[in-house]
Formats: sequence, structure tokens, C-alpha cells
Amino acid sequence: MQVYLPILLKLGIGLLVIIVQINIFGKGNLAPTNALDQVQNYVLGGIIGGTIYTPTITVFQFMMVMIIWTWLVMVLKFAKEHNRYAKRIIDGMPSVLIERGKVNVNAVIGAGQSAADLMFKLREQEVYDISKVKRAVLEQNGQLTVIEYGEQSPKYPLIYDGQTNDDVLLAIDQDEEWLEEEIKRQGYSYFGDIFLGEYVNGQVRLTPYEGVEPVLPKEEAERKTEDDSAEE
Repeated sequence: MQVYLPILLKLGIGLLVIIVQINIFGKGNLAPTNALDQVQNYVLGGIIGGTIYTPTITVFQFMMVMIIWTWLVMVLKFAKEHNRYAKRIIDGMPSVLIERGKVNVNAVIGAGQSAADLMFKLREQEVYDISKVKRAVLEQNGQLTVIEYGEQSPKYPLIYDGQTNDDVLLAIDQDEEWLEEEIKRQGYSYFGDIFLGEYVNGQVRLTPYEGVEPVLPKEEAERKTEDDSAEE
């Protein structure tokens, strides 16, 4: 019994840590969509599987390793969600495979894809003519985002988690200065105020973070005050 008690304790602690990480970090562990989620699952499984049957590693040491690993993952997730450069380092960069109807062969090969792989991913998007593709981007999770000519609403957001999506801006022939003006026009200060920004039918739709309220431009505020006074 003394032999199996440490194993039982380690299994229980490991199960508890997995549940806590899923609840803290979200459900990304269940269906990994980026490199960090995938690595997190691999390392966590390796830590648990490699230590429960090793008697030289005590239950206390096992707990400390699990706490350290959870802390490291929390720091990395916080960094990538609040800094675009950290996100690029951790998750990698998307690859533009098709630009204005032309295939970037070097980018396709560099992303580890073949011509057959590219055409298969296009067929999954119901695209059969490359010349009709304005931009096709291979995302970090291996999915292909396709924007065709004539589409007014890109399938990916302009802003996510307070960070701009440069690929979508290029696809709609705009830049960060234009997007910043749109944000300020709607009463927000900067990209960090926005949780999600969409481009729908030529219009920018913004969803701010909880607690962030739009501030009306001076002219609109004065006009609203005049209207309120007139109503009284």
C-alpha cells in the first residue's frame, strides 16, 4: 500500500491541475488551435506520466513542478494576449499563400504544404479558381483563410484582443492609420480598448472590453447637449 499511495496522490494532483488549467485558460486545451495549447498538453502529459512511477520524485516535488509549469503557461498566455510581438514569437506568423490571384510558391513550400495540399484546402472553402482569390492566408493553426474578390465582409476580424490584424487590413486595402481614425471616430482611444473589431459591408463594427465606454467627439457632444436643451 505504501508503494501505491504516492502514485495515487500524484495522479490525483495531476488530475486536479488539468481541471484547473482547463477552467483558468479556457477550453483551448480540449481542441488546441495554436502552438502554446499543443505544447501545454504535451508537456503536462509528459510531467504526469514521467513522474508518477518514479519513486525518487516526491509528491512535494511533483506539486512544485506542476505549480511552476502552470505559472509559466499563465505568463506566456498573458504576454501573447497583450503584446503582438510576443504573440508572433509564441504562435508564429501566418503565411500568405495566395496574393491577388497568384500563388506564392516559396511561401507554400516554406509552410510545409504541397500543391495538392493547397488545392485541397481551397476546395474545402468551395474555391475552385485561384484567379478569384484576392488573398489566402495559412493561419497558425493550419487553417486556410480565403478572401475572394468582391467580398465585402472578410472572414477574419480587423481587431482581436486589442491587436490589429494586418493581413485583413491589407486584404481590404487599408492600413492602421485608417483603422485608428475609425476607432477614434466611434469614440474609443486606441486598439487596446477593443476586444473585437469586424469589417462588415464596408463598415467597421467594434466590440469594446467590458467597462470601456465610447467618448463622443467634441462636436457630437456639443450637438447632443444642444438637442437635450431644446427638448427641455
